[in-house]
Amino acid sequence: MTASCANASISTPRRSSSSSGCHPAARVRPWRRDTLVDFFSVSKGLTTACALQLVERGLLDLDAPLTRWWPEFGAAGKEHVTLRQVLSHRAGLPAVRERLPDGTMLDWGAMTAALARESPWWTPGTAHGYHVNTFGFLVGEVVRRASGTTLGTLLHTRLAGPLGADVHIGLPASAHGRVAEFLWPEGAMPPASPPSADEGDVMRWAAYWNPPGVSGAGWVNTAAWRSAELPSANGHGTARGVARVYAALARGGAIDGVRVLGADVLAEAVREQSVGQDLILQRPSRFGIGFQLPQPERPLGPNAGAFGHFGTGGSVGFCDPEADVAFGYVMNDLGPRWQNPRNRALVDAVYASL
Repeated sequence: MTASCANASISTPRRSSSSSGCHPAARVRPWRRDTLVDFFSVSKGLTTACALQLVERGLLDLDAPLTRWWPEFGAAGKEHVTLRQVLSHRAGLPAVRERLPDGTMLDWGAMTAALARESPWWTPGTAHGYHVNTFGFLVGEVVRRASGTTLGTLLHTRLAGPLGADVHIGLPASAHGRVAEFLWPEGAMPPASPPSADEGDVMRWAAYWNPPGVSGAGWVNTAAWRSAELPSANGHGTARGVARVYAALARGGAIDGVRVLGADVLAEAVREQSVGQDLILQRPSRFGIGFQLPQPERPLGPNAGAFGHFGTGGSVGFCDPEADVAFGYVMNDLGPRWQNPRNRALVDAVYASL
């Protein structure tokens, strides 16, 4: 079963900012079947699937150091960091210490060079912390060097294209007219500095706000943001597109005669790699290789074998192989980042209908 859900846009004015926390822009266009929206970290699941395709083809190795493909990355004590550690958020590189100007996230070379210079915030492999934005640059650069093409191109040619899934990392200009403006909350702009000089506070601030627009604040509705490839944060698509990718993953990597990933590498990817207190999120998190795994506090349906990835504000894509369910939900009105009641209610409704 494939389930897809999207917030519908209406022609009545939005609630006032005092009641919703969002700016009082009017909704003037109806949400259509092919409306696209930025689904933020749902992108990480797509990025992971693309990297796993290269693992299966022998172009990448989960347990080889990244320096095999990216020699410059070995600086500052990172010579033994592996792709497995990056994908499972154990690499110790959730942020860049060097202050970067706003907009630097749109310069791929500048971001990857800064990460190559960076020293780990903790000894790689000894702990985990959500690599909020660096995940996409780290995985994307290794993918680029191993395959000779960008992650967004790989997504289009080897995953989304064959499946007919309307999902993109690096949106073509011809599709910008289909994008719903994201209703970023008023006042939710990057803090200029960390709350204290404590290294943990600095690390967590930098993970979200260095450079200032790396999480999308001030940029998410611009053509430059939509066109760039930011594999952690700027995937665009429809709920049906997200669910279509997870429909293939739910069935061991193939659906309707289209095989996008092998069952063996997928089984390895959903084996637990990181669990417990997250150094960035400051709460428990649980990851396989790239995919988020269910937690009691944040289930993906009722079955333990589900996997997928949430995105800022409530978007989510996941599958449950046991129930043969694939699910996608996207929206353009920011809700709670953690334990979002909208996606939880929709997931519960899907299972109630089985």
